[in-house]
Amino acid sequence: MNRRDFSIHTLSGLGLAMAAPGLALAQGAPVEGTNYVKLSQRAPTSAPAGKIEVVEFFWYGCPHCNHFEPYLATWLAKLPADVSFRRVPVAFRENPFGIHQRLYFAVETMGLTNTLHAKIFRAIHEDQLKLDKPELIQDFVAKQGVDAAKFMATMESFGVKTKSNQARGLADAYKIDGVPALGIAGQYFTNVGLNGSEKNALATVDFLVNKVRSGK
Repeated sequence: MNRRDFSIHTLSGLGLAMAAPGLALAQGAPVEGTNYVKLSQRAPTSAPAGKIEVVEFFWYGCPHCNHFEPYLATWLAKLPADVSFRRVPVAFRENPFGIHQRLYFAVETMGLTNTLHAKIFRAIHEDQLKLDKPELIQDFVAKQGVDAAKFMATMESFGVKTKSNQARGLADAYKIDGVPALGIAGQYFTNVGLNGSEKNALATVDFLVNKVRSGK
């Protein structure tokens, strides 16, 4: 929180109870500074013209991200046509964040997101496979029927390294200091902690998408 343009102290000064972040939603629309943050400087976006970008920042090793996945999947099933969604893995430090970041981008680059993304979460959080070493990842993807040599080469490719660098830049632009987190249109940030629940966080995303859509 100390990396953002607000603090617990500031919110307390406004009389906002951090212990009950969902209260504002229960009483009405999401509140800026309580349920979401407006960035002081816009973050870059990559959505096509006419699309509103929503970014999920995550880490495969994060139990909260794992818990968030089914809620996000339900939300994605109803994604409006004018909303562009993408995942951005964070890397607060090299190991295990960095290798997990390259793991995701290799999955994405090879067009395996629908096949492997959820399986990686299950492998780490249910099967207790850390997948934090190249040999563990190679063995895992081979068991999923993936060309392991090609996959490992993709993980270390220039394209994946470029995506990793871009991801770090975007996380810095949004001032991400925890996951899961959600960025909207390069203008707003929210997360579960600011909203009290996964459903409330996604309701706030919908609110912000509508806000961007209406130009307010």
